[in-house]
Amino acid sequence: MVIQIFGTPKCKETRKAERFFKERRIQIQMIDLREKGLSPGELRKILQVMPPEELIDNESKPFQKRGLQYMKFDIEEELLEDPMLLKTPIVRFGHKATVGYEPDIWKDWLSE
Repeated sequence: MVIQIFGTPKCKETRKAERFFKERRIQIQMIDLREKGLSPGELRKILQVMPPEELIDNESKPFQKRGLQYMKFDIEEELLEDPMLLKTPIVRFGHKATVGYEPDIWKDWLSE
């Protein structure tokens, strides 16, 4: 069982997610969004279980800096272009995914 966590080292929620799985001795694969974004395939798999509106952080500095609040845009395209627009952490386990710190959902995953 390997859990993928997409986030940044400075994100408190991402660090909490890492700690949650490490405390339970679950192997994680940490993907730093500053170094590597989501691949188109990874994004498609995540979008199968949640709408794109849940993934974009419309309160983030990159969102505000680019003026996206005043534009119409393709969310998927923007997320692939700039991974810093993603809400973090994105936690993926097989075909399941969550956005943000969701320990109750993760506990369900681990009990299956």
